Amino acid sequence: MRDSHDVIIVGAGHNGLVSAVLLARAGLDVLVLEEKERVGGAVRTEYPFAAAPNLGTSTGAYLLGLMPPELVTKLGVELPLIRRDPHYFLPTTDNRYLLFGSDQEETRRQFVEFFSQKDWEANCALQDEIAKLREDIAPTWLAEPASIEQTAERYVRPALRDVFVDLCRGSVGDYLDRFGFQSDLVKAMYAVTDGFSGLNGTWDTPGTGMNFLVHNMCRLPGADGTWMIVKGGMGTVSDAFARAAKEAGAEIEVGCGVVAVERTAGRASGVALADGSVRRAKTVIFNADPFRMRDVLGAADLPSEYNARLDNYRRDGTTLKVNMALSGLPQFTCLPEARGQHGTTIHLLPQEKDVMRSLRTGFDEVQQGRLPEFPTIEWYIHTTVDPSLQDEHGHHNSALFVQWVPYELAGTSWEAEESRYVKHLLSICDRFAPGTSDLVVDTFVLHPARIESYFGITRGHIHHIDNGFGFDDRLPYATPVAGVYSCSAGCHPAGSVIGAAGHNAAMAVLRDLDIKNNA
Repeated sequence: MRDSHDVIIVGAGHNGLVSAVLLARAGLDVLVLEEKERVGGAVRTEYPFAAAPNLGTSTGAYLLGLMPPELVTKLGVELPLIRRDPHYFLPTTDNRYLLFGSDQEETRRQFVEFFSQKDWEANCALQDEIAKLREDIAPTWLAEPASIEQTAERYVRPALRDVFVDLCRGSVGDYLDRFGFQSDLVKAMYAVTDGFSGLNGTWDTPGTGMNFLVHNMCRLPGADGTWMIVKGGMGTVSDAFARAAKEAGAEIEVGCGVVAVERTAGRASGVALADGSVRRAKTVIFNADPFRMRDVLGAADLPSEYNARLDNYRRDGTTLKVNMALSGLPQFTCLPEARGQHGTTIHLLPQEKDVMRSLRTGFDEVQQGRLPEFPTIEWYIHTTVDPSLQDEHGHHNSALFVQWVPYELAGTSWEAEESRYVKHLLSICDRFAPGTSDLVVDTFVLHPARIESYFGITRGHIHHIDNGFGFDDRLPYATPVAGVYSCSAGCHPAGSVIGAAGHNAAMAVLRDLDIKNNA
């Protein structure tokens, strides 16, 4: 085992693996050190159910949408992507629903019949504008970021520049209100799935607009602006990147926790491991979140301005993921026949007259450490689209992706409340699909504190920092310590299994080392 390398990457999450591929192909001697016993970070496929041990599921990240197709091509990996068609399902407890798919005429019919013609027109206007913004800013994701205002001037078509800046700086509520939706339920659906996901904010919180934009940057082949399933679960992505890194000559070691960065004359010279050994390298890249990176670097050894910047990013994670094994498929009151709704993102929301009040009061409750009575819920049953993960008994993997919950509970603990709250969430599912609770044979629950311990992400924040921070407001790739870089999801462009931060950090290293990029 050699103890000297050109580059050491701390953490084998997807961004770290992307950096490893590109730097190794550029001729550098790359070592990836991962403290867990497997690669992938939160992008993994696992078999966590004691009652269904052969049922696979994506325990952390669960869909692939935002990875730039140019990056996939550059890496030369093949990802078996599955288009979900339909891709969204908005059920109600009566006979109304929306089932979004490629059949635009059928979607229009549902909008007009169950909601209104104005809601359909608003939906079309929203999708048209987002598609234009998606096209305009796509080149910025694989480049060093400029400010939001500079990005607007350089990349966004003139007619949408002010819209872009207002969206990035403002709230998802202000943005959606521009389109004239009559139905609060439809507005809430869009706000929840794209504006609130993985973010500590609500309807009128500045920055939720930026999160909304990020989550609408789906450009993978065949996606048509939607999120896709990876066959075999999200571990397929990490495994493909790890293979590519090894084929390029990178070494990957698991079970190796880094506790300090060695320095010589103020510059990185290697890392110290938890077992007392030292690995030498003049370049160190952290895939760990910004706060864990700071713990390793030592806050006292960093400039006050940099510490202040990190302190400003710090937020608690507010995401709860209830992974489930199901014995069968739920039957929805509003749409009992199977029309593809089980393979979609299923949006469970309070009904029309309560939904906006719930968005506001639910977030307030979480800020006070209380579990909301009806949080916003996205529900997935991916084995209906990718049966390769089913077991010999035909169990389905499923998950409730819940926004928001507290990191710490006031006056009690997650250990005391977890079982009760999961039963409560399932009772909400029962309102839309009676009998769902009876289908659950096992669960694997990840509340924010468990996300922190299980995946090693500070405060259980799934995106490392809020995606409300955009472009050059995010963490820079280069740190104040010479030779030390970050490829965290906290860097540009965002968190959500994108891989662009890994690419951009690698490009910054090659530039600083004056190495021609032939990767």
